[in-house]
Amino acid sequence: MRKITSTLAVLLFAAAPAFSQTVAFVTNLMGEVAIDGSPRPALLAEVAKGQKISVARESALSVMYAASGKEYVLKGPGEFLVKDTEVAAANGMPPIVRTTEWRTNSKALESVAQTSAASVRMRSLALSKPAAPVMLFPASGRIATLQPTLRWRADAAPPSVEVAVYVPGEEKAVHTSVAADGSYRLPVALKADTEYVWTIASAGQELGSARFRTLSADAQQKVDAHRPADRAEFSDRVLFAVMLQEVGAQQEARESWMRLAQERADLPELATLAK
Repeated sequence: MRKITSTLAVLLFAAAPAFSQTVAFVTNLMGEVAIDGSPRPALLAEVAKGQKISVARESALSVMYAASGKEYVLKGPGEFLVKDTEVAAANGMPPIVRTTEWRTNSKALESVAQTSAASVRMRSLALSKPAAPVMLFPASGRIATLQPTLRWRADAAPPSVEVAVYVPGEEKAVHTSVAADGSYRLPVALKADTEYVWTIASAGQELGSARFRTLSADAQQKVDAHRPADRAEFSDRVLFAVMLQEVGAQQEARESWMRLAQERADLPELATLAK
């Protein structure tokens, strides 16, 4: 078995009993919690049917069932048993049940684990720090919005720049404008599943360019339907970051992980995912 497989298991996926059936995964945790006696499960760790969960006083653990999207919030002190479709209290307060629209598949969760593992390995290498890019967002890959806010390094450009967005191969620009302070929100909606190039220039001289692609119409509709509010439940925002990675919007996923890491310093895996 490849080395990456064992690394993933250590990072995000708690070991389940032999021949057990994975039914849920961890979406939030605070304080002292244990699954089958193993302390501190990782965020997004798999939870299997038949496992026993212990939650200490003033601690909490949330698990979500992949098939139904139901989230069970377990507050301590208490002992709980994972069943096919629910978590039952052996002693202590019954779980609080929250119904959600999430249906996260195992491949999406594994993709998050692979990203985390790769980040850990890269941080362990003694590499020279590359020069900071001029173009900040979108810089590459796919984006999960049709009206992005373009961002560039304000300290690497004059106060005012000319912004242009093109479809490669087409002579006429989709949009041009003058912008300042390192950011500009497009006032027009881009087309779905289309590749674009955007540039910034000053006095006719190009200062930077980047290429990106919008999501398909179906994928964009899915993202928009699940985009959480700023004050949404923590687990909703975690699963939205997973969704962004699932659809290929890697830059926005990293920014989501970074915001979550700043909020929850007690979950170091979030900082790893933000790298």
